[in-house]
Order: sequence, then C-alpha cells, then structure tokens
Amino acid sequence: MSETAGTAAPAGAAEDTLTAEDLGAVHLIGVGGVGMSGLARLLLTRGIPVSGSELREWPSLAGLRALGGTVHMTHDVSNLDGVDTVVYSTAIPQDHLELVEARRRGLRVLHRAEALAAAMTGRRAIAVAGTHGKTTTTSMATLILQQAGEDPSFVIGGEISEAGSNGHHGTGAYFVVEADESDRSFLLYRPYVAIITNIDADHLNTYGDLAGLSAAFAEFARLVRPGGFVVTCADNPGTRELAELLRGEGRTVYTYGEAEDADLRLTDVVSSVDGVRYQATLDGKPLGTVTLPVPGRHLGLNSAAAVLTAVRLDLPLEAAVGALAAFPGVRRRFERKGVAAGVVVYDEYAYHPTSMTAALHTLREVAAAGRSASAERAGSGGRPASEASATGTAGGRLIVVFQPYRVYRTRDLQAELAAALAIADEVIVLEVFGPGEVRQPGEGGIALTAAVDLPAGAKVFVPSWEDVPAEVVRRAKVGDVVVTMGAPPISLMGDELLAALEPSGA
Repeated sequence: MSETAGTAAPAGAAEDTLTAEDLGAVHLIGVGGVGMSGLARLLLTRGIPVSGSELREWPSLAGLRALGGTVHMTHDVSNLDGVDTVVYSTAIPQDHLELVEARRRGLRVLHRAEALAAAMTGRRAIAVAGTHGKTTTTSMATLILQQAGEDPSFVIGGEISEAGSNGHHGTGAYFVVEADESDRSFLLYRPYVAIITNIDADHLNTYGDLAGLSAAFAEFARLVRPGGFVVTCADNPGTRELAELLRGEGRTVYTYGEAEDADLRLTDVVSSVDGVRYQATLDGKPLGTVTLPVPGRHLGLNSAAAVLTAVRLDLPLEAAVGALAAFPGVRRRFERKGVAAGVVVYDEYAYHPTSMTAALHTLREVAAAGRSASAERAGSGGRPASEASATGTAGGRLIVVFQPYRVYRTRDLQAELAAALAIADEVIVLEVFGPGEVRQPGEGGIALTAAVDLPAGAKVFVPSWEDVPAEVVRRAKVGDVVVTMGAPPISLMGDELLAALEPSGA
C-alpha cells in the first residue's frame, strides 16, 4: 500500500495485506476531528499506541487521553519521535510540517481511509455511504449488531449519544464503518455490505457534476465482495437509478423506502416531537411496527436501511426492533444541548440543503410543540393562551445559527441553502468554514444571508464568533428553539449560548 498523492485519496481498493498491528505506533494529524478521533479510539481499544496533534481542545480528546492516547496541543516535528505510521485526512494540506517531516524520516504515511481499511482486514465490513444520513444509519446498524450479541467493531463520524463513543474494537465478525465519498476515499474499502442512503449533488469540487458523483457510487457498490449485497433507498432518484443499474449487472441489491416497489416498505409513517413510528413489510409480508424515540421522518428511512441490512444478514428481527426502540440518537444529529431561560438549544450537523431541510422541518415541529405547551401554561395562569401567543411571551419560534461548510458548496448551492434556511423564523449566519479554501469577492456568509427569503430584521450576518451569543440573547424569547447548525466548529457554540442565555432572563 503506497502513500497517497495530492489532496484526494487514491481511487483503488486497498489490499488486504496490511493489518492494524502492522502500523506500529500511530500518529494522527488533526486527531480531534470526528473521523480521526473515531479511528484513534478504535486503535487504542485494539491495544495500538496512538498519539495525535491538535490546535483546539475538542470534546473527543478527553476520551482519547483516558484510553491512553497522547495528544499534543501543537503541530511540531518532535511529535513524530517514536512513531512508525503517520495518518492524515484530506483536510490536512500536503505541505503540513508533520507530513513533510514524516516523509523525510521515511515513515509510513497513510490517508485515514487506508488506515481504516487495514483495521478492517479479516472482518465482514458493512460500509455506509450516501450524501446524507450516513452517521445515523451507521449508528443504528451498530446498535442492532450489538443488540444481537455480535460485538462489532465500528468507526462512526459522530458519537452515539449516551454511549459517548465513535470507535471501538469488537470481538465479532462485523466491522461497521461510515464511508466518506467526499474525497473518493470510500473506494478504498472492500465491503461485504454496501449501504447507500441517497445520492444528491454535493462534493462537486471533486466529481465535477452529479453524473460523476453517481459513477463513483456505482464503483463503490461494485467493490462488494462475493456473497455480499447492496442496500439502497427506493425513494431517492439517484439510488433508484443505481439499483436498476446494478441489478442489470446481476448484482444483489435490496431496497427500502415508502415506494410501492421497495423490498422493505414503510407505511403509516408518523413523525412527532415524541419520535417516529411506521409499519414495515418485507417482500409484502408484515414485519410489524418499528418505533424510534427521536423525531424526524428522515430518521425513519435511515432506520429502515439498518433493519433491512440486519434481516438480510439473518439477524433476529427482535434485536433490530428493540435496538431502534431504545435508540439514543447521535451527537450533533438533533442533539438537545439544554434549556436556559426558557429557550431550548439544539445542535445539528446538517450543512447540505437536503439534510438541512429535513432537520429544520423536524425542529419546527419541536418549536410548535413548545409553543403549544407555553400557551397552555399561560392560559392556566388566568390569561388566554391566544393572548400569550400574540404578545410573543409564548415563543415557539425557530432561530438558526448557521456556519456554512466549504466555500465551493456555499457558492454552488447558495440558492438551495438559502431556501432551507428560510424555513426558520430567524437566521444568524457566520462566515464560511473552509480550511484551505479561498473566498472570492461576493462569496461567503454575506451573500448567503442576503439570499435568504426572510425580512431584513429576521436575518443577520455575524462574522465574529464572539458576537453570536449576544445576538442570540437579543433575539430569543421564552419558548423559542435555537439550533446551531453546519460545520464542525459550530458544535462548540451551544454551551456558549446556554451560558449567555441563563443570566439574560431571555
């Protein structure tokens, strides 16, 4: 396995000759990111020495230290002393001083996906890809396998809530991994099961157009090992077309969704603030009711992908239904951060228009439920509920604090991003988070804010991170829902908002 060149991962599947134990002492550049920290946690639980470098105290770092990892809060060539393998992600520039030094010393240098592929050697990999829903679907599939007693290894692009883990070395035969298509690195895997949740226009800086992206997903599906299968969504045009293509090639494909021809079909779908439930049928035969304690119709679809995979792997249906009924959610996916001064604060990773639209519609349901509850409380105090709502004291509005992710995406999908943000009542936009990218005049947060179809007073561009909490305090009222949404750094904003709101008497 050779070192990758450029900023993208190589476009060929990894060989099965390198194992995690062959890596020796591993150093990860940018170890605090969700993908890198998951890999670090996996290696540590496998007994492999791990160090990493960071510049920001990400929440994941405390857990890595507790597992015995060494975290350097600086980037320096001395961090490589005693290291055998250096791992980097596509976000790390090729002239990074630690990468340059690793090559000078002749150390093994691997892209994150190559290191993951080595860790999967000898396991049956379940690789979850798709423009949206990867993290949640990967988490659900992992929990189902655990419920079935399989003890899978896993690396997820987010932490399963309550469990607080995004990587683990298990004793079972399965390895569940979130497969990233953004840089073609998912083409390094040889999965036994390939789940593709959807195919929508994204990462066009890598693929050029939707046709190029679709072709890459088809290539990924063709990497499935003999005896394995592909799982796709029957409701998404991109994955429907892919399923037809693969079936025409004689490959085994199973589909899920609300479409009448889906192999696993969802009917009577109900989504509320209390969660999601639906009736599932497989090949026309009833499977029963599936329930989730987290809201969002799109999460019902994700769960169906996990159920279908479990059933086709001959795992007990009861394990799948039981795991989903207790699904705790995933951090940064509709994560409730807390309540301060009557304002509920959530965090949500969505940054693509499609996933943002689904998340914001769900959050509107939550805000509406909060408005109803506030109005009832006001009415029971002797004042008509309608009056409480009219005066604004009942709140119930949705306020979005959005940090766009990547300059190219914000530019190419500006109209779609603006349409999604317009679902909210008020929007606060930060500058684009795009490491290594250059914004041209007329691009970025100011242009996106202007494109949002809301009254001038209901939208604002706030370029300084430090000014955001005060802006939220100025706008939020009792009963409102505030969500931080978008690029990874915005996940750190929720606690600051709660602290600012508490003494404000918002």
